[in-house]
Amino acid sequence: MARADASLLIVSAHAADFVWRAGGAAALYATAGARVTVACLSYGERGESARLWRAGHTLEEIKQIRRSEAEQAAAILGADLRTFDAGDYPLVETPELVDRLVDLYRETQPTFVLTHTASDPYNCDHPTAFQLAMKARILAQAAGVKPGSEVIGAPPVFCFEPHQTEVSGFRPDLLLDITEVWDRKVEAMHAMRGQEHLWQYYTDVGARRGVQMQRNSSANLGHKTSAKAEAYQRVFPTVATEFA
Repeated sequence: MARADASLLIVSAHAADFVWRAGGAAALYATAGARVTVACLSYGERGESARLWRAGHTLEEIKQIRRSEAEQAAAILGADLRTFDAGDYPLVETPELVDRLVDLYRETQPTFVLTHTASDPYNCDHPTAFQLAMKARILAQAAGVKPGSEVIGAPPVFCFEPHQTEVSGFRPDLLLDITEVWDRKVEAMHAMRGQEHLWQYYTDVGARRGVQMQRNSSANLGHKTSAKAEAYQRVFPTVATEFA
């Protein structure tokens, strides 16, 4: 069950990544009353906006369209969107970008962090976002970095599912039940009109992971075609006092 006292931080390389891959988690926690923050590092204006380029828009127009879509999607999910406008294709790590992420970690004090996988042969920006999320997490824990602001603890990091799981080394070890907020995720996906071709793809992913979730549950859920799930992979070991 999503915790109302949690703070969920999602580090997304592009404007739509958090919607396709972690929109269910965002809606689930926001519905429970938790704080949900999305760090949108770029708008995906160069590499993920082919439809808008074909329509004849300029770079600045595309960035504004993508930002508007991301803001609408985040509002549907109940998330606080923070845009960094760091550019894409390639997304480049800079001291300023890391510094801003450290500030966001300390401001939000995340209970959990969701981000990309360390490997994605089809998109060079996704591993960069992973490295940025990890580096900022480490620095935000250090008392000697920006003395005077509150350091964070050690929030677990979960990688959300990449577009091509088989070649990205992604092996899910957590299937998150998002059935109750699925309609909100779909609505948020449809807000990303610049990538309409992905609506059905991620609808299918949610259904497939829902089937797998039921098969791997210790509870007798039965087979419900309405079940939907998102897949995640842990970066660090689980800390627990019992098996769960």
